Amino acid sequence: MSGVFYRFTSGGLELLIRLQPGASRQAIGGIREGADGRSYLEVRVSAPPVEGKANAALIRFLAKTLGLRKSAITLSAGASSREKTLVLEADAPDRAKELVRRLEALLSP
Repeated sequence: MSGVFYRFTSGGLELLIRLQPGASRQAIGGIREGADGRSYLEVRVSAPPVEGKANAALIRFLAKTLGLRKSAITLSAGASSREKTLVLEADAPDRAKELVRRLEALLSP
């Protein structure tokens, strides 16, 4: 893994996401470095980037992939940008660590 794309918070986990809307299929693409030098988890969704459709598809995809409720994922920054910050609620530190393990497993070849 080339960089850290997450941060533990008091309520769960904060993820830095680089969204690629309009993709042929939904997938986790890997870790990419942004222009700001931070690492982002690249996520591809098939929804177009209009009227929040890609953001909604991102939340649905991550909820399904990680076994979370959609309401447990909040878009906290980047609503109209490809680079986004999501907050994933986790009721305990162990739960947040489990979410990181799941994401890292998806990145493994």
